Amino acid sequence: MPVPAATKLAALTTTLVLTACGAAQALPAGHDTASTVSTRRTADVQIDESAPVITRASILVHAPLSVIWKVQTDVENWPAWQPEVDVVTKETPGRLRPGSVFHWSTEGLDITSTVRQVEHGKRLAWGGPAQGITAVHVWTFTRTGNGVLVHTEESWTGAPVVAGQAALQAALDNSLHNWLTNLKREAEARAAR
Repeated sequence: MPVPAATKLAALTTTLVLTACGAAQALPAGHDTASTVSTRRTADVQIDESAPVITRASILVHAPLSVIWKVQTDVENWPAWQPEVDVVTKETPGRLRPGSVFHWSTEGLDITSTVRQVEHGKRLAWGGPAQGITAVHVWTFTRTGNGVLVHTEESWTGAPVVAGQAALQAALDNSLHNWLTNLKREAEARAAR
């Protein structure tokens, strides 16, 4: 197939997939996605269960869900409360929504993440590449009798993961433990103000 035809086919296929997932809508900043995006429920984004590196972790946060959600989804402010995150730049303005893209760097990795799912106050998923590693990161938020249980799961695939599985498993375990601890500390501090 000639390159231009292949490029057109790839673009069409991508558009169809994104449209089917509800991720192809270009919305202005501040636009209420609830009134635009279909109320039809799509399947939840999941981590890659066959990945060589998978980490799951949870923490109970004693703060209102609205505060925790704001802290977690304000990606440009991550460096203020996560010492491991050096810089975050949003490519897509406005609130996070499927298709939003942000670039960030942490622990020597330069990452481009694309938001794949947002269920306000309940679920958030993004994924993307970083130096040959492909990650899928899913967050869930569940109210309990005495706080909010924040659960996260992340999978890593790619040649660097296969080559250094043990070291990268330890790195991801440590990273998510620190993230949850820092999220808890920041959300509880904001709730106490």
